[in-house]
Amino acid sequence: MKRYIAILLAAISVSFSASGFAADEPAAAATAAVVEAAAAPAAAVVATVNKGDVAWMLVATLLVVFMAVPGLALFYGGLVRAKNMLSVLMQVLVVFSLITVLWAVYGYSLAFGGEGVVIGSLDKLFLSGINGDSLADTFSPAAKLPEYVFIAFQATFAAITCALIVGAFAERIKFSAVLLFSVFWFTFCYLPIAHMVWGAGGYLLGLGALDFAGGTVVHINAGVAGLVGAYLVGKRIGYGKEAMAPHSLTFTMIGASMLWVGWFGFNAGSNLEATSGAALAFLNTLLATAAATLAWTGAEAMVKGKPSMLGGASGAVAGLVAITPACGSVGPMGAIAIGLAAGVICLWGVNGLKHMLGADDSLDVFGVHGVGGILGALLTGVFTSPSLGGTGAADFSIAHQVYVQALAVGITILWSGTIAFIGFKLADVLVGLRVPEDEEREGLDITSHGESAYRF
Repeated sequence: MKRYIAILLAAISVSFSASGFAADEPAAAATAAVVEAAAAPAAAVVATVNKGDVAWMLVATLLVVFMAVPGLALFYGGLVRAKNMLSVLMQVLVVFSLITVLWAVYGYSLAFGGEGVVIGSLDKLFLSGINGDSLADTFSPAAKLPEYVFIAFQATFAAITCALIVGAFAERIKFSAVLLFSVFWFTFCYLPIAHMVWGAGGYLLGLGALDFAGGTVVHINAGVAGLVGAYLVGKRIGYGKEAMAPHSLTFTMIGASMLWVGWFGFNAGSNLEATSGAALAFLNTLLATAAATLAWTGAEAMVKGKPSMLGGASGAVAGLVAITPACGSVGPMGAIAIGLAAGVICLWGVNGLKHMLGADDSLDVFGVHGVGGILGALLTGVFTSPSLGGTGAADFSIAHQVYVQALAVGITILWSGTIAFIGFKLADVLVGLRVPEDEEREGLDITSHGESAYRF
């Protein structure tokens, strides 16, 4: 439209000139410049780095670190017996630290380098070629982030995913086995799944799988690996016969609250920009978690007669897990529906399903993260529909999207299960998986770390 107006003005100017009403030279020159600018092709959009985006992403990264240490560590630590408190804190802390370093050495390159279908490249090994001027893409063509910020943000995702797994076999595994398995699983499972879902050229990304913040990459991935570990490490001594109640639900509640706060960085940060998209993910995370807490405690009250603090905290985490893949693409009412479903389904996951599977998943990693992740991934395909308040395109097909989501879930389950099985077997051969019976009975705090969480 501007081009046509400029041409029209130029024509009027020429007409006036021909009629003897010639414009002065400066005006004529200005008119000619306007015509030339109008006729020239539109300039390419210039990519820029917004300080607000950078500040938000640094805060979001910090929040995800807060999720793991101290959030996840305290949540898990409160759920085990007092004699194993420090062992869980150590496992979460050291695994998180180990994977963070490996992410910089080769993880980032394999997850986000190159354009492979299954895995990236080694072009950015040791962060080669990256400096303060390097930029990373966001969801807007004109908006970029310093690549260092993106590297740090994604490092926290990889690290907390590996740390999540340790809850499934807590209180009886060797510390060395945890570290060895974590390196193997991170390398051959987390990195390929992350690339397939989020990396350029990734297979699942190409199919159109929706995973805004890690339903498949983080939660299903970790939940399945944890279940495999629970089977292969074996049940705790006295499981089903001796009391194994959590030693501090106070710590568990504090940890769950920290997880909820940190999860805003996890989900809203995945928008990569401080825009309305981040606001939607933030609101959905708030609503789904609250809804799941109410659903779990309400269902527990009906089934068991009383709502428990453990149930409330578990419900909150279930809601956080389930909304993770959907937080950026569903509407607020869809988020509430997902949260309500997660509270009820995950309650069944840690009770009925757990007994059916017969595994001693100590801290219900599969029952909450695995089941909640699967539920959230599938319901993402439903509530992303614009007819249900989601952000999908006008021609969005629920049936097709649910099929794609189910395919992504299936691939993640098979891949993670297979790699986890190999990883645990390898650790068993090299260092052994389980501590001796006398050490397990005494507690891993003393026998593995020479310390005690409490002195009476």
